[in-house]
Amino acid sequence: MPSPPLSWGPGVAGPISGLPTDLLPAGERRAPAPSPVLHRPTAVEMHIGCTGEGFARARGFTRDTLRRWDLDHCADDAVLVLTELASNAVAHAVPRALGGDQDVRLGLALGPTHLTLTVSDPADAPPVCRPPDGYALEEHGRGLCLVDALSDEWGWTPRPPAGKTVWARLSTRSHLPPI
Repeated sequence: MPSPPLSWGPGVAGPISGLPTDLLPAGERRAPAPSPVLHRPTAVEMHIGCTGEGFARARGFTRDTLRRWDLDHCADDAVLVLTELASNAVAHAVPRALGGDQDVRLGLALGPTHLTLTVSDPADAPPVCRPPDGYALEEHGRGLCLVDALSDEWGWTPRPPAGKTVWARLSTRSHLPPI
């Protein structure tokens, strides 16, 4: 039975309009934005409010989208990765943004074998991944180490005229052995 149409609520922009195609590997280039009659877009994004409520909506949006894409088995890792990327953006990028820009957006793009997760923020500074040595007991600073452990690859790209997009790719293959 096909999934119901993906509905976008308040603050949700719908199909990704600005996802840099160079974030996707060859063979996974984003097709033109889906028409409104398609019931399964392959890329979506939403604005993240810089509040606890905004993060909760982002986690729910991610889980709902992955459920509609029949990727429930990826949801826990994807939610954790997006939460870490979004919290880094809110904690480090938004306070340093010129003019008080608080625009943080998350995106999900489905390719043939991978899910690409993105968080775009208004700051130009690259993300900093602290080595785990010496930081094991610290309360903060391990987020990108988690992203690195859970994703097949991750990185960032500038977003001219200002800002950046931090991305992570997760395999869509189930890690459970066949029954």
